[in-house]
Parts: sequence; structure tokens; C-alpha cells
Amino acid sequence: MRPTDETNPHRVVSHLSDLLDARGLTLVQLAALTGVTVANLSVLKNGRARAIRFSTLTAICDALQCQPGEILEVAAPN
Repeated sequence: MRPTDETNPHRVVSHLSDLLDARGLTLVQLAALTGVTVANLSVLKNGRARAIRFSTLTAICDALQCQPGEILEVAAPN
């Protein structure tokens, strides 16, 4: 884990990729299920998101039948 700085301003880690793999889904399929664009899901999946709307998080949780804590985690500081 990289330290928090201008290029990595937070320690929030996304597990969306793991959840998609476990369910055999692609970003395109998740986008169709949620109404969220592939581009926005990709930003979240790749850990580049700076924010997430509760409505987006709710849609993802509904589609993947999971809880927010399964998608996002705050990593321990270095």
C-alpha cells in the first residue's frame, strides 16, 4: 500500500474487481444491471475514484447482493 500523498490522497480500497470475478460478471454487465456507466464503474474498480454517490453504491450492492463493506475498505496506515 502506498502512503497517502497528492497522487494517492486516501486509503480506501475497492474490492469491486474481486466481487465481479466471484460472480462471473463484467463491467458491461454490471453497468446494465445498475444503470451506472461503464466509465464510472471502471474508475471505482481500478481504485481511481475520489468519491461515490450513495445511489451508485446502493445500485451496485443491489446488483451484486452485497453490503458496502464488501466493496470498500479503509486500509491500515503504513
